[in-house]
Amino acid sequence: MIDIEVYEFQFEATFSRFQFTSEGKNGKIEKVVVFTPAPVPDVYNLGFGDADFVAGTINTNIVSNNGDTDKVLATVANTIIEFTAQNPNATIFAIGVTPARNRLYRMNIQKYWTEISTLFEILGHYQNAWENFIPNRDYQAFLIKRKII
Repeated sequence: MIDIEVYEFQFEATFSRFQFTSEGKNGKIEKVVVFTPAPVPDVYNLGFGDADFVAGTINTNIVSNNGDTDKVLATVANTIIEFTAQNPNATIFAIGVTPARNRLYRMNIQKYWTEISTLFEILGHYQNAWENFIPNRDYQAFLIKRKII
């Protein structure tokens, strides 16, 4: 879909948990992407961050600063593609842990909008309402739904 380098990832049989290794200036960092069912049918929360194997959790607050942001985000995008290929009715809810993270996500959606929009519908949460994605608008959250082709 998008011609950008991505990390190879592994996934569980349910396609709900993906893992890959970021390699950059701070060394190798294990990353995890998890799709967790929400209380609403066919809606999944996207969780993403550094693996904390000791606690058995994902640290979503950490800033790895490994110098490979584009490659990491492209890899996360590929996990969404894979997850929605297996779950075509799924809607993905994504929210950054900070406004800066949401801005980063929005900027990357915007950067690759031509490619993304062929496969996905994306809504942004803005001023207490959901709307079709508009570039340069600061959203509080995103909904991602695979288009029926």
